Amino acid sequence: MTARAFCGIDWASDHHDIAVVASEGALLARARIGDDAAGLQQLFDLLATHGDTPETPIPVAIETSRGLLVACLRATQRPVYAINPMAAARYRDRHAVARKKSDHLDAMILANILRTDAAAHRPLPADSELVQAIAVLARAQQDAVWDRTQAGNKLRSHLRGYFPGFLAAIKDTRDGLCSPIARTLLAAAPTPEQASKLTLTQLRALIKKAGRKRGIEAEADRLRAVLRAPQMRQLALVEQAMGHQTLALLRQLEAACTSADDLAAASVESFEKHPDAEIITSFPGLGSLTGARVLAEIGDDRSRFADAKSLKAYAGAAPVTRASGKSVAVLARRVKNQRLAAVGYVWAFAALTASPGARGHYDRRRDDADRHTAALRNLFNRMIGCLHHCLTQHVLYDENVAFPDLAQQQRPAAA
Repeated sequence: MTARAFCGIDWASDHHDIAVVASEGALLARARIGDDAAGLQQLFDLLATHGDTPETPIPVAIETSRGLLVACLRATQRPVYAINPMAAARYRDRHAVARKKSDHLDAMILANILRTDAAAHRPLPADSELVQAIAVLARAQQDAVWDRTQAGNKLRSHLRGYFPGFLAAIKDTRDGLCSPIARTLLAAAPTPEQASKLTLTQLRALIKKAGRKRGIEAEADRLRAVLRAPQMRQLALVEQAMGHQTLALLRQLEAACTSADDLAAASVESFEKHPDAEIITSFPGLGSLTGARVLAEIGDDRSRFADAKSLKAYAGAAPVTRASGKSVAVLARRVKNQRLAAVGYVWAFAALTASPGARGHYDRRRDDADRHTAALRNLFNRMIGCLHHCLTQHVLYDENVAFPDLAQQQRPAAA
């Protein structure tokens, strides 16, 4: 890096400490700015004083990749480095043997990290505005799914304590407690006493209200039989109280389900506007929603990953080798983008039924004594390497190119 100055920012919720360091290590300026527009302008004026221009912007190091301050700095097209707080803490010992700590010292340490070791750190990617919006929506949708799962588990645990008959009634229902039928039925009859009094007419009405179109009569008969079957019961007043708690937990589940569905629709809508959407969804096992999650994490700045190996390491698909002397251990990677790794397992699992090549690759790994998770991770490693190639070369997925061994096996023998 040929910059003549480097900036470090120790951020907080209401203020930020700034340090500007020269290329030879001298402290040029320090300041504390507010977390507002006036503070941002003060930062820009300070940087301009020390040689910041649109052609040669001063790079900035900060311990977060999110927030308004980071967004405004990225909008100026300057290099912004998000330094891991644990990494910054290791650098602190180089400047303070007595282990002292202050906001100004932390800002100066961040600036010196860029001055001495910029090559060991990567700037935030120059993703497009559309990809940044997709990232917000896709991550929020994933959070809503996790919230929905948590709310469903809480409700399930509560029902097990006083209404096991309801769990038996919906155990074979797709999506379980999160299904529209389960939520509609539980809202109408949150206790065993109320559920046992539901008539066939009422059950048919509830099933229709939940949106079911077929098999209404048979489902109503089944629910009536299950809900009226003998089961263990709490005392009457206790049962009523637990019914009120059920309604409160159900409202949380309803909100989580609605949020997940709304955010999924918004994520898909934004994702399908992106030019890379066609390439990503050409891969087996990737739909618009999972594709949006993948694009949200890898972005569309193609200079972000130098090669497929870098992307595989970022996704946690590539293993880590630890060698010392004659000892060599190959382990699963723990430090990774957890969101990309999570969607990777979903992608790999879905590809098993959508791609003969993916299925064959998985089966070979299983035959080589890999466990299910390890085989899926290996398949994800293969698929995300193919994705890197397709995105950089602007080509669609080709099964014969991705799995040439399978194509060779399927090729008819010459006469």
